[in-house]
Amino acid sequence: MSQNITDFSLDDTQLAASEQAMTDLETNLSGMVAMSTAQRRKLARMGDKSEAFCRQTLAVLAQNPQVVPPSLKLAEAQADLEALDRLRPLVLRLQRLAERATDTEIALGSDVMRCALDGYALLKVSGRNQGLEGLRKELGTRFARTARNSEGTPEPA
Repeated sequence: MSQNITDFSLDDTQLAASEQAMTDLETNLSGMVAMSTAQRRKLARMGDKSEAFCRQTLAVLAQNPQVVPPSLKLAEAQADLEALDRLRPLVLRLQRLAERATDTEIALGSDVMRCALDGYALLKVSGRNQGLEGLRKELGTRFARTARNSEGTPEPA
C-alpha cells in the first residue's frame, strides 16, 4: 500500500525566492568562518559552565581596566561575545529549518521508494502477461545479491 508522508511541492516562484533568500543570507553572514575538523579539534570550547565563567571574567576585567594589558584584546572578546549572542538565535532557526528540510527530503524519498517498491511488486505479478518481463528483470537488478566470502571461509576447491 502506498504511503504519502508529505505533499510538499516547490514551484518555480518559491524556488527562486528561496534561492534569493539563501543568497541574501550568505551575503549578510559572509563574515562567518569555515574550519576543518582538525582546526575545530584544536580550539578551546566554551560550554555552558565555561560561558558563565567567560561572561563573569570579561565583566570583572571591564570594571578593572587597570589590570588589563592591551595585548589581552578585551574589546575584541567583548565584541565576539556580543556577536555570539546575536548569532545564536539565527543558528537555532537555521538548525530547525535544516532539520525540517532533511526530514522532508527523507519523507519525499520514502514516498517515492514505497511507490516504486509497490509498483515493482505489481510488475512481478501482472507484468508477465503485459510483455513487461524484460523490464521487470532489469529493474530487479537493484535487488541482486552479490556473493560475499568472509575472510575466514576458505574458497571451495
